[in-house]
Order: sequence, then C-alpha cells, then structure tokens
Amino acid sequence: MGAKSAAKRIALEVLGWTLVIGGIAALVLPGPGLLALFAGLAVLSQQYEWAERRLEPVKARAFQTAADGVRTWPRIIASVIGGLMVMAVGVLWFLQPPAPGWWPVRDSWWLFGGMWAGVTLILSGIIALALIVYSYRHFRGVDDAELAERATGA
Repeated sequence: MGAKSAAKRIALEVLGWTLVIGGIAALVLPGPGLLALFAGLAVLSQQYEWAERRLEPVKARAFQTAADGVRTWPRIIASVIGGLMVMAVGVLWFLQPPAPGWWPVRDSWWLFGGMWAGVTLILSGIIALALIVYSYRHFRGVDDAELAERATGA
C-alpha cells in the first residue's frame, strides 16, 4: 500500500467516522442526523462490510423521515419555522449582546461558546432549510410503495 492510498484511506476513515458521530449527535440535537449518519456509513461502507450492511436500513429510514416531514402543510410550516428559529438564535449568538438583567447566573454563561457557536447554528439552520426544500421536491406526494422502491434502488 503506497503512502498516497494510505493517506486517502485515513482521510476517508476520519470523514466517515466524523459524519457517523455527528449524525448520531444530530439525532437528538438540531441537525440532519439521519442524513449525516447515512453519509458516514456510505463513506465507511467502502472499507467495511458491517457499514455496508447497515447502509440500506438507514437510507430507508432517512427517506421515510424526509417524506414524513413534508407530508402535510403544518409539518412543512413548522419545519421552516424551526429552521428559521435556529438561524435567529445563531445570529443572536454571533452578535454576542450583553447578558440581560434577568440572567440568573454569571455573565460568562450567557451565550457561551463565542461567535463560532452562532456560526454553527446559522449553518445548521441553512442546512435544515435546504433539506426541507430537497425533501419537498423529491418526496412530497410520494406514496409508501414508491418510497420503499426509491430507498432500495429497485
């Protein structure tokens, strides 16, 4: 194995595991958890059989979640509002206004993490809105049978 192929393998491993760990975290935090998990498994499946075996079920679940998110207008509107709220909090965090008078703990705990926490929140909101648009264009009005067919690639 040459140095170039070893470096490529290490880079793919780092990328794959970063996406898997980020995806798992985003399952409970704001962000596209299933999408990141699917992307990480897709990268790792090039090296590992266990990742390849888990890829299809995660893909099917990601497609189902995407379709469910755009099935009704109230869900779409709530998702868009949620994405915009995450971005608004990110802007607030980025601007770092002083702690208000009602803040009950030390001022250093007000919007901790600095402007980079705000940047990541803004990016998360942008990604969420982009995924809503993607889901709307690709999954809105798709029935479960067609969705299953798309997920399996049949």
